[in-house]
Amino acid sequence: MKLLLHACCAPCALSVIDIARKDGYENITGFFDNPNIPPGNEYARRADETKKIIDTICVPYDAARYFTAVHNYDDPSKRCPECWRFRLESAARYAAEHGFDAFTTTLLSSPYQDHAKLREIGEDLCKGTACRALTFYYRDFRVDFRRAHDEARRRGIYCQNYCGCVFSLVEREERRRGRGTAGRAPTKVV
Repeated sequence: MKLLLHACCAPCALSVIDIARKDGYENITGFFDNPNIPPGNEYARRADETKKIIDTICVPYDAARYFTAVHNYDDPSKRCPECWRFRLESAARYAAEHGFDAFTTTLLSSPYQDHAKLREIGEDLCKGTACRALTFYYRDFRVDFRRAHDEARRRGIYCQNYCGCVFSLVEREERRRGRGTAGRAPTKVV
């Protein structure tokens, strides 16, 4: 069976790949389309690291696509699902157009993401006309999160220290400085 793996980073992809192979997906291709990741050099670094562990299709970096698709910057409970849907829709469309049996995402390996919402989005995308023959492969890949990140470090694979979007980057920096963000969006997008 052919699986398209929407990948945000190499460490999380490691946990999905091992489990998916055990579940019978012998042909797994990475799909790196994450215009939410700023700046472009971080995007390129994560894409390059993902290519080290799996054959990966990389969509060119275009932050404008992210800011066009995502609107609820001040509210992570809305912003994140908009971002997930946008990126998973891109993966589903590619999978359907290129003969994949199923698609999934490394977001399901993260203990920091809303699995119920991700599953809902993935399954909903398979109901669309262009994707009806496609299956959303849902598994709770979090069980392998720590092992995969330990393996990535052992193999010298880059492990980023923020989720991906400019908002998580700003939130990390503010936490680092001890200010916290209390859900605020940055006043200036860098």
